[in-house]
Amino acid sequence: MEHKWKRLAGYYKPYKGLFFSDMFFAILGAGVTLAIPLIVRYITTNVVTLPGGEALRIILRLGLLMIAMVAVECFCNFYIAYFGHIMGAKMEHDMRNEIFGHYQKLSFAFYDNQKIGQLLSRVTSDLFDISELLHHGPEDVVISLIKFVGSFVILVQINPALTLVTFAFLPVIGGYAFYFNGKMKRAFKQNRARIADINSQIEDSLSGIRVVKSFGNESVEMEKFHVGNERFVESKRNSYWYMAGYNSGLGALMTMVTIVVLIAGAALMTRQYMKVSDLVTFLLYVNNFTEPIRKLINFTEQFQNGYSGYERFLEIMEIEPDITDAPDAVSISKTSGDIRFKNVSFRYEENQDTVLSHIDLHVHPGDYLAIVGSSGGGKTTLCSLIPRFYDVDAGQILLDGTDIRKIRLKDLRRQIGIVQQDVYLFAENVMENIRYGRPDATDEEVIAAARLANAHEFIEQLPNGYLTDIGQRGVKLSGGQKQRLSIARVFLKNPPILIFDEATSALDNESEKVVQESMEALARGRTTFVIAHRLSTIRNAQKILVLTHKGIEEQGTHEELMAKNGIYAKLYRG
Repeated sequence: MEHKWKRLAGYYKPYKGLFFSDMFFAILGAGVTLAIPLIVRYITTNVVTLPGGEALRIILRLGLLMIAMVAVECFCNFYIAYFGHIMGAKMEHDMRNEIFGHYQKLSFAFYDNQKIGQLLSRVTSDLFDISELLHHGPEDVVISLIKFVGSFVILVQINPALTLVTFAFLPVIGGYAFYFNGKMKRAFKQNRARIADINSQIEDSLSGIRVVKSFGNESVEMEKFHVGNERFVESKRNSYWYMAGYNSGLGALMTMVTIVVLIAGAALMTRQYMKVSDLVTFLLYVNNFTEPIRKLINFTEQFQNGYSGYERFLEIMEIEPDITDAPDAVSISKTSGDIRFKNVSFRYEENQDTVLSHIDLHVHPGDYLAIVGSSGGGKTTLCSLIPRFYDVDAGQILLDGTDIRKIRLKDLRRQIGIVQQDVYLFAENVMENIRYGRPDATDEEVIAAARLANAHEFIEQLPNGYLTDIGQRGVKLSGGQKQRLSIARVFLKNPPILIFDEATSALDNESEKVVQESMEALARGRTTFVIAHRLSTIRNAQKILVLTHKGIEEQGTHEELMAKNGIYAKLYRG
């Protein structure tokens, strides 16, 4: 728990100046609020007894002083509202940078088990609540304590007996607040989870909107959304039940304090133990005593929101990336592309079956290796281990004789170009999507890469050429066009190792022919792994690997494997 608070306090460090100025004006404003009733008491006790003309002059002077004090209080409130919120926004900005940077470090294994909407809510609503707590929390507590302690000291001076009556309500108020706080904390945590579920549902539905509409399943999506939305309302109903009990009960207790003070003060006045001016002052200070408690009530609600958001933020931040650079990792600038699998085994999770078992394989620089086999045989998994999207459970993978776990991750992945079946294009223009292969590339280099990928002609025919916006995930382009942009990216990256993961399986024959030409042009002189769906596209491979759940069952050229009349021949003949 202590390290959580220490870490939370660390976010104030870059903004110490803003924080202390915010605290200064919070204290000054609270001091002014405490001083005004004392001036009122002085007027009602001392000034009104003076001769008419003199009393009026002093009253006017003190009136001007109080107006000036109100102006100071107004400025203080403006400062802490504006600059305090700016400080909160800056801290929220820092935390958002931190969590987004952490998301970038986490491996595929993490994302395999996560919903994007859930992760998004931690970057948006959770962080907003944390920043509100970081900004309002300290100033609310400081203002409340100053007013509370100040009121107590002043009220004791005026009438100790009536002060004790007033403060006798504290244990009742404290116990009531403590009970409801625990209930609200659990309810707010549940609200967090529910809104994350809704975000996830919306993200899933909108991302698949074409599938939804093609099946005419809008009503199904609405029904799924209604269920999640109803659960959210139910969790809100629960939290609002406790909040209503909390606020209404405490509001009633506050009013009771005023009533008891008025009755007890009036009783004391009848016995000449109290002056009218003292009772007036007392009632003004009772407001100063009850207002901090109201502020603390709001703070507790804010604290529940902010702290449950902070705990969810920490849940992510405390997940250690399972794929990182080793302490003694080496840098490489260029590799020949010699890859060796030595007794490699892998499974995705501890309780799942082994996907790859005792794989031994040597791929020489410039080799063109095709991998075929039944679905679930581990073809994609084998290739995902090379750039360390996942780490092997046993054995090792060597690049130019060095274990890839001993190579800096960034350098390793710089050596590898991947073209997948499911091409992801960003909601940018064509130029920027290709430039993603090498962010520092010039426009001329981008265009040259597009030419090599047979993409230049169709790009030129787009409404704005290379500056055409292609929509979310490239929805305005055909499958073949998207695939050629993906290949252009890899041409721009110019890596010595290539992985084609069923890159043409979703294309029609004509598009496949063009993309196949682009892929073959890209593969020249590079170590290439091709996961093949259509076996006709890999007949010219130097080596074909047949991978099943048992491991590498066959390997050789197309002719050798056909002559063997085994698994490959059966797959090829369909």
